Amino acid sequence: MQIAYIGMGIMGSAMAGNLAKAGNSVKVWNRTPDRPTINEAVNSGCTKCDTIAETVKDCSIVFTCVSDVEDLHEVLFGSGGVFESALAGSIVVDTATIGPGAAIEFSEKLNERGIKFLDAPVTGGDVGARNGTLTIMVGGNEPDFEAVLPALRSVGKNVQLCGPVGSGQALKLCNQILCAVNMVAVTEALLLAKCFGLDEKMVPEILGTGAGGSWALQNLAPRILKDDFAPGFRIKDMLKDLRLVQENATSDRGNQLELPGTNSARKLFEAAAGEVGMDSGTQAMIKGFAAAKK
Repeated sequence: MQIAYIGMGIMGSAMAGNLAKAGNSVKVWNRTPDRPTINEAVNSGCTKCDTIAETVKDCSIVFTCVSDVEDLHEVLFGSGGVFESALAGSIVVDTATIGPGAAIEFSEKLNERGIKFLDAPVTGGDVGARNGTLTIMVGGNEPDFEAVLPALRSVGKNVQLCGPVGSGQALKLCNQILCAVNMVAVTEALLLAKCFGLDEKMVPEILGTGAGGSWALQNLAPRILKDDFAPGFRIKDMLKDLRLVQENATSDRGNQLELPGTNSARKLFEAAAGEVGMDSGTQAMIKGFAAAKK
C-alpha cells in the first residue's frame, strides 16, 4: 500500500515504522522536522517528506497522529493540508484522541472533497506501539474499515470496528478514564506497600497476575520504582484527554455526567505536572501525591 503518516511523536513514529516493516511504502511528515523520533521511522524504512502535500501524494491511506483537536484541524484543513492535497477517495485514519464531536465534524468536512475518515484511537502505550500490539478502536463505515484493516493489523493486535464515525473516540475516552483512575490505584498500592515496610517490587511482580492486575501495574509500576518518569504517554496528553471526557460527558438531556474518580485523578495529574512538568510520563502521578502533602 501507498501510505502517508503525519505526526512523528513517540506513538506515530513507531506505528509508521511497523507499517513500513510490513512491506508498505510509507511517507512521513512532522510539524517539527528535526524531532529525533522521525529518524526512528526512517530507520524502519519510511521516507521523510518536507510538506504534507508531498507526503500524501498518490497515497490511498493517510494516517494522522497529532496532539490535540486544534493541531489535527490545522493538519487537515490548513494551507497545503490534507483537505487540499489528498486524493479524492483516499481514507484518513486518525489514531490520536480528539473526542467524538470533533471526529464527526472533521469527517463531514473531508467528505466534501470525497475524502473518507475513520477515527481509530489506540491504546497500549509506547510499548504496544513499538511491538505492534496496540488495541485500536475504529469508528466509521464498514467498507472503509475493511479497506484499511490490513494496515491496521500491522500496528495493532486487537482491531475492532465500534460503530459509525465518533464511536472509536467515544470508547477511547472510556479507556482514558480506566487509565487515569487505575494510575491512582497503582500509586496508592505502592505507597501502602512502602508504609508496611514491604519490598515494593512485590506489588507489580505478584499482584500483577491477580485480580487487581492491570497494564499500568505491570508496565508503569516498575518505572515508578526506578524514578523513571520518561514519557510513554505524557501528563500533558492525559490532561487533554480528561478535558475531552469532561467536554463530551453529557447526557441526551444536556446534563453533565458526574465522574468523581476521574476528577480526583485529574487533580493528581495536575499536581504532578507542577512538580515534574507536563512532558513527564503519567507514572509521575506519584509526585502529585507528594505535592498534595505540602
